[in-house]
Amino acid sequence: MNILSTWLRAHLPTLAASDRQLADDLTLRGIAVEGVFDVAPPVGGSLYETDITTNRVDAMNHYGIAREAAAIYGLTLTSLDTALPAAKPGAGHVVRIEAPDACGRFTARILRNIKIGPSQGIVAERFAALGQKLILNAVDASNYVLFGMGHPTHAFDLDKIDGAILVRRARAGERLKTLDGVDRVLDADDVVVADEKKALGLAGVMGGWDTMITPATKNILVEAAWFDPAVVRRMSRRHAIHSDASHRFERGADFHAPPVASALVSQLILQSGGHIEGELVDVVIPQVLARVAARRSIAFSVPRCAQLLGRTDDGPGITDEVATGVLRALGCTLAPSGEGRYAVTLPSWRLDLEREIDLVEEVARVYGYNRFANTLPSFSGTVLELPHAPKQAAVRELLLSAGYHEAISSTFCSATDAATFSAQPGVAVAMENPLSEEAGMLRPSLVPGMLTMLAHNLNRNVDDVRLFEMGTVFTGTPERVDEAQALAFGATGQLRDGLRSSRAIDFYDLKGLVEAITGRFASRSVYFDAFPPESGLLPRWLNPARAARCVVDGSTIGYFGELHPDESAHRKLRQPVFIGAIYLDRLFRQSLGQPVARELSRYQPVRRDFSLIFPDKVYWDAVGSALAGLEIAELQEYRPAEIFRDAKGKAVPAGHYSMLVATTFQSPERTLRDEELHAWSNSIVHTLESLGGKLRT
Repeated sequence: MNILSTWLRAHLPTLAASDRQLADDLTLRGIAVEGVFDVAPPVGGSLYETDITTNRVDAMNHYGIAREAAAIYGLTLTSLDTALPAAKPGAGHVVRIEAPDACGRFTARILRNIKIGPSQGIVAERFAALGQKLILNAVDASNYVLFGMGHPTHAFDLDKIDGAILVRRARAGERLKTLDGVDRVLDADDVVVADEKKALGLAGVMGGWDTMITPATKNILVEAAWFDPAVVRRMSRRHAIHSDASHRFERGADFHAPPVASALVSQLILQSGGHIEGELVDVVIPQVLARVAARRSIAFSVPRCAQLLGRTDDGPGITDEVATGVLRALGCTLAPSGEGRYAVTLPSWRLDLEREIDLVEEVARVYGYNRFANTLPSFSGTVLELPHAPKQAAVRELLLSAGYHEAISSTFCSATDAATFSAQPGVAVAMENPLSEEAGMLRPSLVPGMLTMLAHNLNRNVDDVRLFEMGTVFTGTPERVDEAQALAFGATGQLRDGLRSSRAIDFYDLKGLVEAITGRFASRSVYFDAFPPESGLLPRWLNPARAARCVVDGSTIGYFGELHPDESAHRKLRQPVFIGAIYLDRLFRQSLGQPVARELSRYQPVRRDFSLIFPDKVYWDAVGSALAGLEIAELQEYRPAEIFRDAKGKAVPAGHYSMLVATTFQSPERTLRDEELHAWSNSIVHTLESLGGKLRT
């Protein structure tokens, strides 16, 4: 936005700072002046190119920035002169607000016998300096007031208005030609300023072509209103119109500004002749007034403000006089409520102020951030590590050492992914104000994000990918959201052993990874199981023929396997993908295993092999658990050395398999005796036979 220093000085007649100094001081207070240029006479002074943040709509005009300068230098800001000549008798124009949720205030003033022509004098001079196009004096007056004090207004040709002014919802399919010459089809959610026959303009966005000011205009209706920011924003986006008026209404206009803006516009128009007919018609919706403009006062403590801001390098620091002076200069009203305490009533033009800390920031901003000492706050405590941090670090270190790269995906997902990857139906949490349809849910699982990242790599010809992510997943309802830590890992492509040899990643690579992860914890039992495809007990995103569940100490801690073909086809993955998910909140209930070092035995180990035939339903997990249950201290190792199935059913019956169980006995204190070994061997055979095994002869 362009600002003229001479226009600012008109509101601050005692301002002594140079234009360059003023630009620097405004920039330090958040009103960024990005360029300063000389302006030729008759205007003179400087032109400021400013960048005003979206929350400071009050500063998007000359008077608002003059208010900032007055606060910085402790000057008196001149009041806006809204004096008007006496009105001739008249009833004024009838106004009805039929959409009170969209329009909280509407003012209308009738001006008659107006002479329309080019703008002259200070309006023309300042517009030329600003690079603003001149149109006609009545239109220029509206724009001049917008740049001057910040509130949008509009001038209608009164003779082209049929009956009362209505602020209403548009009728679906209703048409309106706007001032930019575009014939628009309106939506039922649009809000229009209309008469009793037709729409006259898009409320807060742009006026209509049929009632615009022309050289033939004689009588004018000046509108100044307050429109709801959300309503204007939706209309502006729907019709792809970004006007000066919508830019300000979208960010929150001053509810009390319409009568002032109407008076200022009328002053300028009447300079070309004419008169006012009737008094100002001012229709206010009380509920909107109470919600927007009659806000509660804020409790403000000067000692608390000084404590938060700290010591200053120069000046008196944050005293009662300094803090209250800044707030009063910005338009706040202060009522004492104790020593150094005040009840602060906020100005209607500062909708960005809501809490005491906002007032503290205003004091710091106007006083000058550069005037505070560079000090750190005192801290007597210590940094505390989260309880699960060591476990999380151990898992991360293991995955990184296994060749996986850590990745981070979005916290949001689509409703389709939420339904597909939720642990159970109806637990996903929907966002009340989603960024898009593809990000409308809080993720109930890390798996969809992992698949998106794998697909991203594959689509860019990166075929060998191993990724993992540790993060938070969400379940519950919007009123009560439950958070839990989770882990997802995915792999696809080839595993390379050295420079030349390689093999495809398969199910057992993931199983080995899960075994390594669970092996870092001091659990009593870990086993894996699979389920028939028709059981429906595995997640729907896994191929049931190539997937398994991991159970630690009786608690399911995750699932892993090959991605289901349907999901793979849906995501257009051109090669097999293996994926896994672990509930870290369940796994972290276990303590980390501690490495134990012990002296090697000096005594000879004794190895015994046992060859048995087992039914197919007996897995090694059951065999290993049974051997561990014997609690033979000297049984140092047991493992499946060989597994054999006879396709012809001769040596081994159908539905059975032969397993060679290799065991190692050793004592750290003595040489083992034959009778001990015989007894232990009998115990092992007896235990394995109780599982359904039969000793081979």
